[in-house]
Amino acid sequence: MLTSDFDYPLPDELIAQAPAEPRDSCRLLVLHRRDGSIEHRIFSDIVEYLHPGDLLVANRTRVLPARLMGRKRGTGGVAETLLLTRREDLDPYGGVWECLVNPGKRLKQGAVIEYRAGGVSAPDDAPVVLTGEVVDFVEGSRGGRLVRFTPAEGFSLDTAIHEAGRVPLPPYITQYEGDPEKYQTVYAMREEHSAAAPTAGLHFTPELIARLQDVGVGWATVELEVGIDTFRLVTEENAEDHVIHTERYHVSQEVVDRVAATKAAGGRVIAVGTTSVRSLESAWDADAGHMVARENATTNLFLMPGSRFHVVDAMITNFHVPKSTLMMLVSAFATREQIMDAYASAIEERYRFLSFGDAMFIE
Repeated sequence: MLTSDFDYPLPDELIAQAPAEPRDSCRLLVLHRRDGSIEHRIFSDIVEYLHPGDLLVANRTRVLPARLMGRKRGTGGVAETLLLTRREDLDPYGGVWECLVNPGKRLKQGAVIEYRAGGVSAPDDAPVVLTGEVVDFVEGSRGGRLVRFTPAEGFSLDTAIHEAGRVPLPPYITQYEGDPEKYQTVYAMREEHSAAAPTAGLHFTPELIARLQDVGVGWATVELEVGIDTFRLVTEENAEDHVIHTERYHVSQEVVDRVAATKAAGGRVIAVGTTSVRSLESAWDADAGHMVARENATTNLFLMPGSRFHVVDAMITNFHVPKSTLMMLVSAFATREQIMDAYASAIEERYRFLSFGDAMFIE
């Protein structure tokens, strides 16, 4: 299976640089797997495609203000740090993080970075609220470092990160300067664990969720902590040689029970986003023949054409980066040919692509 099989020409002008307003006013492409037919609608029309007894399962993770801009102690050079994973195995108090740093070559072991409230644009007399010391390299990762963070006196670590950091938008969003809360779902939990948003959920409003529940559609949530690797392309010529990133996820017993009850009653389990798909399918126990609750578990499930889906019956998703694992996932759920036809139709109809872009419903 060649990685190039999941490539397509994406015009730069179709990469959305801002979210739709209101959220549910974006466009919706509906792909019917049974015959490959396509409809063009508005996202709020999703109510017409869901039925009483269906269950929507969304990822409630919240994005951490994980992009820290600081200056290297001694030289004053600007250094960017992107928080990826809190390494509690190395520091039970949460002070050590696996990060991407830039410029990586200049940030060697022992380098210290100072972060001020407001970032590098803050005035020189702004207080340093956080320092980070590079303590080790992350094997096999370009720019990957283990960094030990120490908050200034009077700050907790989380407070200091919030003072110095900002929500990290994907690298292809270069023009957005609006409310960073628009890069969070309206149902996100309070705790912040992710480096990127579960973007299929950005289209929901509280009013739309209420409308769906009023017509008998269930609502449940899982959590998968989205890593920055979600933006990385597959570079291997053979897609099956790619090693997918590992992410932490949580599926409660309540969700397991609701999924079982939905299916027993003839309803559909509809995943909101590929992260919800990976959570639900990772919770499937092949030996037991049913889902099992997972708390604080990790998954590197790689869904590609030929993979079997045991839990998810339909999904809501965005339009994904060419040659990505997400293109492979949706091509596994439908077929590669159906997905490529749908993407070609979306480009012809001038849909907006990627994180702030329009949505697709695959049923």
